[in-house]
Amino acid sequence: MNEQAINRSGGGEVTGRGAWAATVGILAAFLLVGVLVWAIHSRTEPAPLGADKAAARAKALAELRAAEAEALGSPAWIDRAKGIVRLPIDQAMMLVERDWGRNPAAARSNLIARVEKATAAPPKAPEKPSPWE
Repeated sequence: MNEQAINRSGGGEVTGRGAWAATVGILAAFLLVGVLVWAIHSRTEPAPLGADKAAARAKALAELRAAEAEALGSPAWIDRAKGIVRLPIDQAMMLVERDWGRNPAAARSNLIARVEKATAAPPKAPEKPSPWE
């Protein structure tokens, strides 16, 4: 067979023009697939996970820190019946310095009495159980 018969039947080498057409076709196919992937990805991307939870945690942390700052900076009753008061640290330190500077023995006995009053044990349960138990 001669070369003309081979070229007509589709076998043989690809000419320069055919090579450029194949290259352009392949590049166009890759470009089309890339555009499709980008379009699908941009339209189906879900919202970030936990974004609303992070905002709720930040709000809770801010509330907690505000409550802590208020508790550390302002006096309040803890238990009126036992006479337990919450004081800011600087005021409590001034009271301790004043009491211990005047009479350390009296301040020590006063401190022990206040601790015993604050941590007093609850009354004992009755020995005989009630008839309704």
